[in-house]
Amino acid sequence: MARTVADCLIVGAGPAGLTAAIYLARFRLNLAVVDGGQSRAGLIPRSHNHPGFPDGIPGAELLSRMRQQAANYHVDVQPGHVSKIYRDTHGFVAAVNSGVIRSRTVLLATGVTNRRPRMSDAVHEIALARGSLRYCPVCDGYEVTDQRVAVIGTGPRGVKEAQFLRSFTSDVTLVAPDASHDLSAEERGNLADMEIAVVAGPVRNISLTATGLGFDCASGWLDFASVYAALGSEIHSELAFEIGAECTDEGCIVVDHHQRTTATGVYAIGDVVLGLDQISHAMGEAGVAATAVRNDLAAHAPFMRGGTR
Repeated sequence: MARTVADCLIVGAGPAGLTAAIYLARFRLNLAVVDGGQSRAGLIPRSHNHPGFPDGIPGAELLSRMRQQAANYHVDVQPGHVSKIYRDTHGFVAAVNSGVIRSRTVLLATGVTNRRPRMSDAVHEIALARGSLRYCPVCDGYEVTDQRVAVIGTGPRGVKEAQFLRSFTSDVTLVAPDASHDLSAEERGNLADMEIAVVAGPVRNISLTATGLGFDCASGWLDFASVYAALGSEIHSELAFEIGAECTDEGCIVVDHHQRTTATGVYAIGDVVLGLDQISHAMGEAGVAATAVRNDLAAHAPFMRGGTR
């Protein structure tokens, strides 16, 4: 790894991290970008609500285009895992694979990972690709209009997702992932008022069908055109904790209106920050954060680079 000090280390190269990289490179800052290759965007079969793509765009293609755009400004995305970040007298030191990266600032775009239903990797991959399994009703609720839909989940999260999807289809079933539901009397009443079926679990033997996904549960074998997993996410904020940045009880990184964390010199964007988990939102945060990074650095040492790159 290079021993020079980067102006900013970006951890994560999903839509948020890559947008920030493009901005910062165009601000003519020296960047280091490290990515573990696990962006949720890469799993999107086709996004239909990303502006500028009337026919939609697969997540992997969007990431590829963004990487190429960043490369046009000499951004090199290094594959790897940042295992630790700590401060030294010059800023920050990040342990990456077998080496280190030194930087003046850190921008965390580490994202989250969806908790998956119990199913084989092969079934999961195929179901996700053809839209039989989904994770984001805000992203693709429109695609299940008037279809038979199940939500695997319970409690406030499962109820909220089932209610959200009810505006797209009249056939919604909330299925407990385990043996029984964790629902209050009020939640059960609200579900009944909205004509959302409630079925006990556990969900077992999730399998592909000719028209979607099917599984065993307390009501026997059920099949649906599309199944949503409302099981929460693993929030990748460990590095923020290490640096001393404040996080919510759930684990989301706390930021101000300029995406600054409570740890000086550390910024955070995208799904790892509390807010709407949407590509457009992550990109907006990235533009705000990149500008803050540039201006905060300039306040300590004005840029006088000039010339051509």
